[in-house]
Amino acid sequence: MRFKFIFEHRFEFRIAKMCQALSVSRSGYYAHIKRPESKRSKANRELLDTIKDIHINSRRIYGSPQITKNLPPEKKASRGRVARLMRANGIRSKVVRKYKATTNSSHNLPVADNILNQNITTSNPMRNG
Repeated sequence: MRFKFIFEHRFEFRIAKMCQALSVSRSGYYAHIKRPESKRSKANRELLDTIKDIHINSRRIYGSPQITKNLPPEKKASRGRVARLMRANGIRSKVVRKYKATTNSSHNLPVADNILNQNITTSNPMRNG
């Protein structure tokens, strides 16, 4: 995270000052930049592309269990790994709730009478101060 921050802001601030502020060595930062990407991070990046495709094709409804089931055989991964990648990249399923009617107007129950029967209209509008 620190190296990523330094890399993204390298044109705004001096690298030496950012390294000092974030308590990392300059040589460590430059070694990180030159280091090749690990096999695991490459696999995660490829798996994330597949997850995004499945998620979009499901109209963004599938969560991690369903995406894990729909992964192609050559890219199988555990549900936990899929969930972690989805969470880290802000991929969430849409929760679709069924409509529930809360009012039943066609009932045979007695309705209370309007015993006040008040007329709430006014003849003159109220005047302020």
